[in-house]
Amino acid sequence: MADMSKVIDVENADLLLTTTKQVRKRLDLNRPVPRELLLECIDVASHAPMGGNQERNRWIIVDDPAIKAQITPIYQAYGSSYLAARSEGAEGRQERVIESASYLVDHVADVPAWVLALRLDRLPADAENFDLASYYGSVAPGVWSFQLAARARGLGSAWTTFHLAREQQVAEILGIPATVTQIALLPVAYYTGDSFAPAPRRPAAEITYLNRWKAPVTDD
Repeated sequence: MADMSKVIDVENADLLLTTTKQVRKRLDLNRPVPRELLLECIDVASHAPMGGNQERNRWIIVDDPAIKAQITPIYQAYGSSYLAARSEGAEGRQERVIESASYLVDHVADVPAWVLALRLDRLPADAENFDLASYYGSVAPGVWSFQLAARARGLGSAWTTFHLAREQQVAEILGIPATVTQIALLPVAYYTGDSFAPAPRRPAAEITYLNRWKAPVTDD
C-alpha cells in the first residue's frame, strides 16, 4: 500500500485546511468569476463523503443580476435583523465577525456569483436526530470541499443561510421543486489580498476527551 504521506504535501494541505475561512469583506466585487472555475470546484465537492455513496446533492450557480435582485431583499431582511440582535454586547472577535457578516449582507447583490447547495428529498418535520445527522452529514462535507477547492483557486466564499428564512419564496424564484431542500447559499468571488492565517483555536487536547465525557486525553 502506498504511503500517502509521500504523495500528499502535508504542509500545504494543512495550510489550505487551516486558512480557508468564511470570507465576507475581502471579496472582489468587480471581477467576474468564470462559471468553468465554479464547475471545477463542484467537481471536487462531488468527491466528498456522502451517505450510502448516493449522489443526492445538487448545486445552482446564480450570476444573473436580475435573479440576485429578487432574492437579495429576502436575504437582507432576515440577515440584518439577525445580526442586529446579536450585535448588542458583542466584543472583540465576535464584534468583528458580526461587522464582516453585516458587510456581506449589505453587499451580497454585488458578489459576482452565488452557489447554492441543495439536496434531493425533504426530511419530515419530526425527524429524529439520527435522520438529521445522516441527511445533513451527506451535504456538509461537499460544501466544505467546495470552499476548499475555491480557496485553492483564489476564490473566497462564505457559508450563509439567511435566505432559508424564506426558503419557499426563494425556491419559487429559482424554480426549485418542493421536494428539494436548500442547504446553504455561498457568495463566491476572488478574494483581495492573500494574508490569511490560521484563526486562534484552543488546542486539541483541551477540546478532546478519552473514552468518557470530560476525561482528559493526556496524562498532564
